[in-house]
Amino acid sequence: MSYRRRLFSRKDLYNCCEASQQLFLDACKENFDHLISHSEDYRKISERLGIHSSADIQRPEDIPVIPSMLMKQHDFRSGRHLVMVTSSGTSGKKSRVRFEFGALISLLKMAVRVTKYRGIMSLRPTRYVIMGNKPNRYDKVAAARTAYLSTFLSPAISRKFVLKLTADGYHPDFESILTALAKYEKKSAPVRLVGFPAYTFFLFRILEERGLSFKLPKGSMIILGGGWKQFYQEAVDKETFYKLAEKTLGIGEESIIEMFSVVEHPILYCDCKAHHFHVPVYCRVVIRDSDTLEPLEHGKTGLVNLITPVCKATPILSVMTDDLGILHDGGSCPCGAESPYLEIVGRVAPESIKTCAAGASEILQGVKV
Repeated sequence: MSYRRRLFSRKDLYNCCEASQQLFLDACKENFDHLISHSEDYRKISERLGIHSSADIQRPEDIPVIPSMLMKQHDFRSGRHLVMVTSSGTSGKKSRVRFEFGALISLLKMAVRVTKYRGIMSLRPTRYVIMGNKPNRYDKVAAARTAYLSTFLSPAISRKFVLKLTADGYHPDFESILTALAKYEKKSAPVRLVGFPAYTFFLFRILEERGLSFKLPKGSMIILGGGWKQFYQEAVDKETFYKLAEKTLGIGEESIIEMFSVVEHPILYCDCKAHHFHVPVYCRVVIRDSDTLEPLEHGKTGLVNLITPVCKATPILSVMTDDLGILHDGGSCPCGAESPYLEIVGRVAPESIKTCAAGASEILQGVKV
């Protein structure tokens, strides 16, 4: 059995035992050996950074880091694939990530365990309001697909999408959502609002401005994911969001769940009851100094480096995002999970991101873009 298969078969999601640490490192080395033998570009980058084989990797922090902005400029491939997804392209360019069969099975196991742990999976029929668009065969954006897939976590009675496709692109249709919510309020089946927090917040504001509110059936939830994207400046603090959810839809804070993931790192981070993103056993998070790229201790703010050996068809073993974050000790969270938890505090300009000892422009030397 491969190390990846053993790792993604673990059920102790947030256990930081020594055995899981060694298994994770072994799975990363196994993944690295595949990548350097199947991707010439990745091998060149690794060698430029002084990593020639898995023997040079003593800890996850040693794995060559690829910045997400580089993945938006260059189409990395490292094997055959069954599925391809892309980032949203809000920056003008898209990352393309491909998954082989083994990766898809591993991701399915991970998603089932994470959502079951958080109490999202249910056999109760549910009405869904997706705060995004309906994916189609030509739409490869991961956020849209993820929101749609989340409607299979409980049997779907219906699915209503806020974004409608028009001649000049997608546009929100809040009026149809208001009409639907007025009907759902009178039914017994729970309602789940799923998707982008920005559109969910805009719905709250419309209801508040019109003096409207609904009392959705017991068991209703809000499941957030996908980030604020181009509406980043309109982002509000969680307390304000929770209060508006209670005021306009009758959904309390305990029924609001937030998920975090990026296309270049498809591990699902689901907040705990204290709304913290604990790091599951299938990945590691390293916070790096924005100037030296050296790993920082817990409690320090730096660039977020995400590591997972889930995929072989694309070299996403270790990816540097353009997020600034803090890693906190798991013991400081009242939920009881042992693993550290990640706090995202902001973003940095892509041009200021460097990878290991070399800037992106240096890494691109020898890599055809």
